[in-house]
Amino acid sequence: DCRQYTNRSCEECLKNVTCLWCASSRRCMEYPVRRILPPADLCELRSARWGVCWVNFEALIIAMSVVGGTLLIMLGVCCCCCCCKKKSKKQVLEGDDERAAREREKRRVRQEERRAEMKSRHDEIRRKYGTV
Repeated sequence: DCRQYTNRSCEECLKNVTCLWCASSRRCMEYPVRRILPPADLCELRSARWGVCWVNFEALIIAMSVVGGTLLIMLGVCCCCCCCKKKSKKQVLEGDDERAAREREKRRVRQEERRAEMKSRHDEIRRKYGTV
């Protein structure tokens, strides 16, 4: 029973993991497991200790909020960076495709010009030697 450690020390109270120490009233009580945080009428958050005596619930909530917020922001930044990277890579690939298509078209036009030149030369040679 946690109440037997009332008016003793925090360390003695918290040896039992089911106990909650209230520093302002120096009471040791059962942790209200049905609620995440102990209600204010039981003990104020800044006076409540659970697990270790040097951390109060108020500081714990603030620290966890800061850590959680930082993790969420980092996750959001990572997602944005990945999306932007994919978009820029896609644009680069599309630009490469357009450039490759223009080069293919230029090669095709040059090849047709060469074919036309070769055909005209062959026709001239045929006319010259009368094989047409």
